Amino acid sequence: MAVEGGMKCVKFLLYVLLLVFCACAVGLIAVGIAVKPILSETMSPGATPASLLPVIIIAVGAFLFLVAFLGCCGACKENYCLMTTFAIFLSLIMLVEVATAITGYVFRDKIRAEFDKDFRQRMKNYSKNSTDTLLDNLQKKFECCGAANYSDWEDIPGMGKNRVPDSCCVNITMGCGIDFKQSSINPEGCVEKIGSWLRKNILLVAAVALGIAFVEILGVVFACCLVKSIRSGYEVM
Repeated sequence: MAVEGGMKCVKFLLYVLLLVFCACAVGLIAVGIAVKPILSETMSPGATPASLLPVIIIAVGAFLFLVAFLGCCGACKENYCLMTTFAIFLSLIMLVEVATAITGYVFRDKIRAEFDKDFRQRMKNYSKNSTDTLLDNLQKKFECCGAANYSDWEDIPGMGKNRVPDSCCVNITMGCGIDFKQSSINPEGCVEKIGSWLRKNILLVAAVALGIAFVEILGVVFACCLVKSIRSGYEVM
């Protein structure tokens, strides 16, 4: 009876963790969706392995949701095969999350270099493609100007020494970037400004990931306990 009662408690805690897994899965998908547009705007597709990180995060979130559903079915039916599969898949998810974190850390400098390169290339093509609003949107959103600073626009065809895009202005109006005053435009470059934004958000994501990993470890432990109980032939209500 003591073992049966203990397994009832484990089963209840596993249900709670499964609900947490579902919430974490939705959170991972949301993070991946939020980060993907930023990276797609700042880097060329396939520029680095790290550019695939949002896709991996979304895939892991979707897979975690399916695994949580599988675990719920296994715990409800007290099915040995389903619970074993749940524990294995959850362990695999943890390994993928660790690999993703390591990849992001290893390629952090390369991400910045590729971003700087792509940003400067888009600056060169700015006057050739008047319908491309990517740079304008980035400069407006992050209140920055140029790659390193506003002087980067001096060497861009169609700009010159006394002209920057209107999106560089502190108060954006038509033609405000022509014969501008330094006090009227954003002084910081976009590479550093966006890089700082990404670093702050990566720290937040890392903290959340650690919390998710801890919950997943508990999930594997509880699942293994339940599997052992089922295998031993105890009835778990």
